[in-house]
Amino acid sequence: MIARRSVLCLFAAVAGLVAHSAAHAATPEVVVEAQLAAYNARDLNAFLATYAKDAQLFEHPATLLASGADQLRERYAARFAEPNLHAVVVRRIVMGNFVIDHERVTRTFPEGTGAQDAIAMYEIHGTRITRVWFIFGAKTLDPQSSPAASK
Repeated sequence: MIARRSVLCLFAAVAGLVAHSAAHAATPEVVVEAQLAAYNARDLNAFLATYAKDAQLFEHPATLLASGADQLRERYAARFAEPNLHAVVVRRIVMGNFVIDHERVTRTFPEGTGAQDAIAMYEIHGTRITRVWFIFGAKTLDPQSSPAASK
């Protein structure tokens, strides 16, 4: 009886560990969510850690915006310097190793503070984002932040 109880306890412990590991596995959605959290925290190193060293960013369909860790670092270091940068996911679709987000991003544009909707399609392999395609919507400026408003 004691041996059977020990085996059942061991089985339950192993099953619990497997379930815990599966729940915390780096699924494509988890990788993209970590990337978004780092983006909103403006944590450049954590943000870049979600990308493959040879990752590529495109404006859909094929305009290359950045390629490789150095270009991503340069692009996002400038972005993370913006004082009001923040992205919110409006809708997310996950299919296989692709995550497609409709995002609303608050930014500081040269013409003032505002927001811009974007579609981002992330391709993930393993635990890293390898490619992203963006479709950018129109900018919506806050009328109080435009240079003309300060005159």
